[in-house]
Amino acid sequence: MSKKVKVGLIAGAVVAALAGAGAAIATATGGDDGSGQPITGSALDRASAVALAHAGGGRVTGNEVQDEEGYYEIEVTRSDGTQVDVHLDRNFKVIDSSADGDGSADSEASGD
Repeated sequence: MSKKVKVGLIAGAVVAALAGAGAAIATATGGDDGSGQPITGSALDRASAVALAHAGGGRVTGNEVQDEEGYYEIEVTRSDGTQVDVHLDRNFKVIDSSADGDGSADSEASGD
């Protein structure tokens, strides 16, 4: 096998490995499925107000549209430092909330 062919095969293997790694990272981080997109405009204002009222105050420290648990997700950090994810439906009604990171119920679904 000539030196050029060997170099070409090695280069091709490196490119294939990098492409595979990129696909794995995209899959692990959600890829292009639309999740993980920030809420914007008046929807962010309304979702934030509902989530802050539900959480009993604090400040909004994260948000996401079309989250797997609801249409909107607002992360609220309370004054004591605890965090809660509040999940809202498309009409800004609270579906549920959970302590951020552990998935356990922080409070029951709202009946508002």
